[in-house]
Amino acid sequence: MGKVNRSRKNWGGRFERFGGRFLEEFGASLDVDKRMWAEDIKASIAHARMLADNDIISGTDADAIEAGLSQIYREIRDGSFIFDLADEDIHMAIERVLTERIGPAGGRLHTARSRNDQVATDTRLYVKRCAVELIQANVALREAILRLAKEHTHVVMPGYTHLQKAQPVLFSHHILAYQWMLSRDALRFKHSYDAADTLPLGSAALAGTSFPIDRQQVADRLGFAGISANSMDAVSDRDFLLDIVYACTVSMIHMSRLCEELILWSTEEFGFVTMDDTYATGSSIMPQKKNPDFAELVRGKTGRVTGDLVGLLMVLKGLPLAYNKDMQEDKESAFDAIDTTLACMSVVSGMLSTLRVNEEMMANAALGGFMAATDLADHLVVQGLPFRAAHEVVGRLVLECERSGRTLQDLSPEEYAAIHPGFADGVADVIDIRSVAARRTSAGGTGIDAFAAQLETAEKDIAKDSAWIQDAAPKE
Repeated sequence: MGKVNRSRKNWGGRFERFGGRFLEEFGASLDVDKRMWAEDIKASIAHARMLADNDIISGTDADAIEAGLSQIYREIRDGSFIFDLADEDIHMAIERVLTERIGPAGGRLHTARSRNDQVATDTRLYVKRCAVELIQANVALREAILRLAKEHTHVVMPGYTHLQKAQPVLFSHHILAYQWMLSRDALRFKHSYDAADTLPLGSAALAGTSFPIDRQQVADRLGFAGISANSMDAVSDRDFLLDIVYACTVSMIHMSRLCEELILWSTEEFGFVTMDDTYATGSSIMPQKKNPDFAELVRGKTGRVTGDLVGLLMVLKGLPLAYNKDMQEDKESAFDAIDTTLACMSVVSGMLSTLRVNEEMMANAALGGFMAATDLADHLVVQGLPFRAAHEVVGRLVLECERSGRTLQDLSPEEYAAIHPGFADGVADVIDIRSVAARRTSAGGTGIDAFAAQLETAEKDIAKDSAWIQDAAPKE
């Protein structure tokens, strides 16, 4: 094996030999975790200030550390910082350059901490930031849904169960169902923020430290709600990562369901919607094709994010306390899930914002499928017939219509009256599709008044989450 520079290893004093390039690369995580550079620098500055305030290092050293880290921050932000893949991770990369520049003061930065509590702190800070970004994207998507619902408030379409026509609903009611799914996603993202909002720094490797540190001071500087109660749990806990990846997975499943409907609705067989050209592609051989590829990609990427969750669960299962190198594998799947979910939210928002709703096709489709059948049964119940008996009467009526190739709207009042005397009066209004939808006035129903109340609640729900974003966004 090739030689490795002992001076580059901050743990190298105990070792006589080091692995070669292959093993060095195999054990490194810099390519993955370097995205946490800002969190690492921010946490290191807070740690250095706390050490100085508690007379563990000098104020002069703390000033030098902060100045050096601030310069590195600017260089990474501007793209002029050169990462060296010989560094194992972002923490060592930053500390190495800092020490090269400011000398022994840089070596004092790691007093009273370990990479175990350092990486846990950086990851928690990063998850908090990502949770805010996810909720921002979530709110933008819900706003796109809300706009679409408002633009088509009175459009009636078939509602489905088992992918069979069931009852007529307002298109706006149907599309707003996804707002409520995404609203629950926002709750899960908030929970992942709260789960990450505990400071592990000061737990050191696993047992705490003998230095007289002030962990609460660091927590206050970094904006954590509190400090961890158990040092062993603090360095080995990745529940907060599971929480955010789970939240991403459920959100992806919701978007996948929406995309599945958009894919179906954009077919010639349905014709309910038309995708904007920017969210579709063509065929290399069939000139007429317009394929909903971006909706399909979101549907496909849902499997990828679900795999990220399962992969992370498998990394963490069965690990003894406290820190284990296995946990280096925690971030790649989490970062992928977060990145993919953010990208998919942006794509779905764009699809909905440019979607053309074919109102006439929806309205015509709502006339088929005998979707006034339940209302006919309810009409007989009002006349005094038990519901089960009314259900059977209307079921026979539908069967006769199917045999004769007619719809409920094709039958005359006389034909209805002949089937059952309870149909003698008012049957025309009972089978009118718009009236069928409008009669669903129960709270949460598709009736116009009930929908108006739902719309108002949705607007308030989105406004509440927007306000949360303002409060939770990281302060520079």
